Amino acid sequence: MAWIWGVLVAASTVVGIVTGNGEGLGTAAVEGAKSAVTLVMGIGGVTCLWTGVMEILERSGLSAGLARITRPVISVIFPDSIGEDAEKNISANMSANLLGLGNAATPLGIAAAKELSEGDAATDNLCTLVVLNTASIQLIPTTAAALRASFGAASPFDIIPAVWFTSAISVTAGLAAAGLFRKLWRG
Repeated sequence: MAWIWGVLVAASTVVGIVTGNGEGLGTAAVEGAKSAVTLVMGIGGVTCLWTGVMEILERSGLSAGLARITRPVISVIFPDSIGEDAEKNISANMSANLLGLGNAATPLGIAAAKELSEGDAATDNLCTLVVLNTASIQLIPTTAAALRASFGAASPFDIIPAVWFTSAISVTAGLAAAGLFRKLWRG
């Protein structure tokens, strides 16, 4: 992947110089870097806040309680036995995704995937986890709202109804497809 980016940067530099837009290219690079830092700082603050909340939930034992509460839903989504550690990580992953914290959900999803994997083959449960994590139903689109706020949106959370609608559809479609393929491959 690094060589692809290297080729793209080199090609854009050559084209910028050949077409006489070298100065514009330099200005765009500096402005782009400045915008990237501003964006990262805006998202970083929100991510730190919610990652801290997730850590507090873990240390206080609330994530274990959350795992118990979500056990009926997880047992429907994952009909094969998954184990206590995987269930806890899936529950925490789902909670982070519900809060719109994809960055905080990723390590939890990876930990759950390690628990669900069996060698080099993808299990039905692992495929279902990937679908669930990718579709990630969200109640509070924290990252999207942080992006909107960093770009000056007057009401960054006014996207909530659209996020709820699209999240529900994507999760439903993804889980239905995973269930269908599970039956097709076993049948």
